[in-house]
Amino acid sequence: MANDVMDSVRTKYGAVAESALTNEDAGVQAVAEAFGYTSEELRSIPAGANMGLSCGNPTATAHLRPGEVVVDLGSGGGLDVFLAARMVGPEGRAIGIDMTPAMLDRARANAVAGGYTNVEFYESTIDRIPLEDGSVDCVISNCVLNLAPDKPAVFREIFRVLKPGGRVAVSDIALRQELPAEVAQSMAAYVGCIAGAILLEDYREGLRAAGFEHVEIVDSGSDLNAYAKVENQAGCCSPVMDAGNPLQVVGEGCCSEAPGTLHGELAELLAQHDINAAAASVKVFAVKPGVAAKACCGPGCCS
Repeated sequence: MANDVMDSVRTKYGAVAESALTNEDAGVQAVAEAFGYTSEELRSIPAGANMGLSCGNPTATAHLRPGEVVVDLGSGGGLDVFLAARMVGPEGRAIGIDMTPAMLDRARANAVAGGYTNVEFYESTIDRIPLEDGSVDCVISNCVLNLAPDKPAVFREIFRVLKPGGRVAVSDIALRQELPAEVAQSMAAYVGCIAGAILLEDYREGLRAAGFEHVEIVDSGSDLNAYAKVENQAGCCSPVMDAGNPLQVVGEGCCSEAPGTLHGELAELLAQHDINAAAASVKVFAVKPGVAAKACCGPGCCS
């Protein structure tokens, strides 16, 4: 079952990666800005790195420093990797991990277009991070951990690759309460980062069980209905999926709330349910115990 879910996620996000969605589309930029990116940040990176898939801006709260190694789990088109690359500078490294080949192709093309020399991208699921133990200063992620079927395994992998004192700064979706059955059982809601989310307390306990300290989860207060903005723009977006087989791409779709697109299916659910009542965009912070005293554990704890 988990393999079927991940195959569906990979297919849907592959279709988005191969679509015409970029930051040049007003709706795509509106989603990113609704979840915390500034227009200046979005203009500073290749337009193709943003496809309207964020639920926060982890680089804004990661307190990245020059020379650090930062890893973005589920890096997509490279949006947060490129922002992090500027923060860690030429002596640092920004590494993207993604399981979708089309996303990696897009990210690597964006890296070439932007002239980045301190970024790397690897193909992998995030429960098996292809990096050495204790090799990373900070792990970031943007609306991806909720997609992992085995979240405890992901938390353990994050803990493993972090250096002692290393930190987590993640934007994600978590649940205030159980979702309505129709939403919880919807593959569109799962791929759209809602149905795979776990309860806030389970999130905290999962990180603590993996060994993390100073665990903090903050509700960002963002409106999850912002995702519908992608479908309210002019211009073409994601390929249309066969209604009978949601994994089958049948053609290019223009943005008219097409029910077969990833954004279109999510917009349909948002129109039928008050997702904000049960789910929240959250900022997640945690620290791996160790000797690095300057690790950050939240929005205001770094010197």
